[in-house]
Amino acid sequence: MSVDLNLSRLAKLLPQFPYTRPTLHVAGTNGKGSVASILYSILRSSSLSVGRYNSPHLVSIYDCIVVNDEPVDPTSYVIARADVEKADREEETKLTSFEILTLTALLVFQRAMVDVVVLEVGMGGRLDATNIVPDPTILASVLTSVDLDHQAFLGNTVSAIAKEKAGIARAGKPFILGPQKHTDVEDVVKQVVSQVGGEILRSVPIGKRDWDEDVDGPPPFPLHGEHQLDNLGAALAAISALLTHPQPNFKLQSHITPQVVAQGIKETRWPGRLSFHVVPASDNRSLVVLADGAHNPASSATLGAYVTELLSSLSTSSSQTRITITYILALSHSPPKTPLQTLLPLLPPKLNSNIRAAVEVAVLRFSPPEGMPWVKSVSLQELAGVVRQLVPRGDVWVADDDEDPSQQLEKAVEWAGTTRRNAEEGEGHLVVLAGSLYLVADFYRLLARKGLSP
Repeated sequence: MSVDLNLSRLAKLLPQFPYTRPTLHVAGTNGKGSVASILYSILRSSSLSVGRYNSPHLVSIYDCIVVNDEPVDPTSYVIARADVEKADREEETKLTSFEILTLTALLVFQRAMVDVVVLEVGMGGRLDATNIVPDPTILASVLTSVDLDHQAFLGNTVSAIAKEKAGIARAGKPFILGPQKHTDVEDVVKQVVSQVGGEILRSVPIGKRDWDEDVDGPPPFPLHGEHQLDNLGAALAAISALLTHPQPNFKLQSHITPQVVAQGIKETRWPGRLSFHVVPASDNRSLVVLADGAHNPASSATLGAYVTELLSSLSTSSSQTRITITYILALSHSPPKTPLQTLLPLLPPKLNSNIRAAVEVAVLRFSPPEGMPWVKSVSLQELAGVVRQLVPRGDVWVADDDEDPSQQLEKAVEWAGTTRRNAEEGEGHLVVLAGSLYLVADFYRLLARKGLSP
């Protein structure tokens, strides 16, 4: 069964799988995974037992269900899923794949008796499978940046999408509203939260200052990009809400200290979001790959701004003014969102006038994600056409459509390495892999085959 946003099926089965774990619920178009990771890291640093559920999975189905820093072990997963599927058959509820996965995750966390769960919404909020968790278990809800995405399911305006996402609000519980680009989001969210009797709390503003590693030491926040300061602020507001709005089923005060918060921030990891990787090339040199799951116009704009900032800093810190940027791209087919809308903020890169850049683009497909047969790649012909429209002078490499996506990616990386060999002396080279988390997953599987860590 494909996407069908409806909680009635899960509501019928949930009594068979009582869920009592204290839960932080996180929704948003962009940034919800980052906020969930920050929250998870802070709570783990407090010595609590913590579960985390995020989707889609990155490399394997197991990594979307994490218990105390480890993906769910296959045996626990298989047993829990079998129990869910048995109940589904007996009750003839016909759960969707995502509903089965979500209920499996909740059952894993319940059986592990974790102290707290960080639960990331799959899509939307009000009718998302994760919103089936009972009101008493919710400690706080968080809404990160809202923008256009998944319009076919959530509505064609930002206001409509915000209303759906704010539907995770619960009566008498804190609702943290993160910074928003669209001014109409706040009014919609206030109305929804007020109607259910929740309490809106503001994100903690986080300032930015110049950082000198020689003086200040390593940056205390490992997630790249200025937008991550907004996500950090939302996460800190949620932690503050746990301290100021104690719940009878969850005593946090004795666990959270400023030192614990600082340690948790420092140890946050969120692969596939502005993540740098070094990949050996065939000429004994290395490729620097920036992998990011940007898949909609807003996240592409964020990635584009980061690339601009990164290359601008290179031009001011060295004499290097020539660079080749190789993009490796695959996109999901997700109407009414178009490839042009997604890539327009990213291509061509916006660079300072003193930087001369050669732009090259590889277009390919990603591997179909496990358990999500409805997810399809944009066709190579359509994607290549859009790329040529945006960078008419760029070199475009198009994968062989008859090859497996994993082979396509391996050849795309080899092609990028050829570009590196042909670069002029002193010329820099950056590879940007983006367009879909499913492509990032393929890249991490490629790294694993090469014996490299993601």
